[in-house]
Amino acid sequence: MNVVSDPDPQNALSFNAIRQNFPGLAGEAPLSVLNDISFNVPRRKFVSVIGPSGCGKSTLIQIAAGLLKPTLGKVLHNGSIVTGVNRTIGFVPQQAQLLPWKTLMENVEFPLLLRGIKPAERRARAQEAIDKVDLSGFELHYSHQLSGGMQKRVSIARMLVYKPDTILMDEPFGALDAQTRMVMQHDLQAMLASEGASVLFVTHDITEAVMLSDSVIILSRRPARVLAEVSIDLPRPRDMFEPYTIPGFAEAYDRVWSIFRSELNVKRAA
Repeated sequence: MNVVSDPDPQNALSFNAIRQNFPGLAGEAPLSVLNDISFNVPRRKFVSVIGPSGCGKSTLIQIAAGLLKPTLGKVLHNGSIVTGVNRTIGFVPQQAQLLPWKTLMENVEFPLLLRGIKPAERRARAQEAIDKVDLSGFELHYSHQLSGGMQKRVSIARMLVYKPDTILMDEPFGALDAQTRMVMQHDLQAMLASEGASVLFVTHDITEAVMLSDSVIILSRRPARVLAEVSIDLPRPRDMFEPYTIPGFAEAYDRVWSIFRSELNVKRAA
């Protein structure tokens, strides 16, 4: 991780006046994706980002991970400006991206192998992460032998294995069926409660954002700006299978939706 020191680390992540432009096609103007984005991810809090398709949600995740340099502005992780690939942060992409020639255990061990961790410790830490995602007994299976939900669990275990204090998740459950998604949401809530990590979570699902989050950042259409940050004050743990039974859920959902719908040109029913 390449960083520049900042003496006042108040948040796990801070986005400060981020602008992101991409080159246009031949003869066309640059494409403006993000327009002056500023918000924080407080320590040990879960913050979701929602916005219309193509507004730059995944671009924000890439900038936080140091995979993309912003056109203007800066991102701070634990008070230091990210200027290169941030190898101390956890990242769960949209696709599981498992190595098909490696077993489940070897996939989970892989980040520790890259860090030079000795085999015995590597195996013990990988087994601990596998147990946390409830995949014990599948250690010798290959990715083609696992369901989509199981592959996603492996991806999460691979992230947990090096114990990051900050986690980035880019629509991790978007490709799963509704039932598997609820199970994954339920298990993620429990896992992160035990880890005490700070989380930035990108999703297109308002219910998912409200149920998992301490606050929800709502982005506008491209070029995206922050429309609002909605605090979610619901008791934990939350029942992911019956959200409408939770006192305050409907009100929190309506607060988010009333802002978000303006970006989708959705009219109220007569």
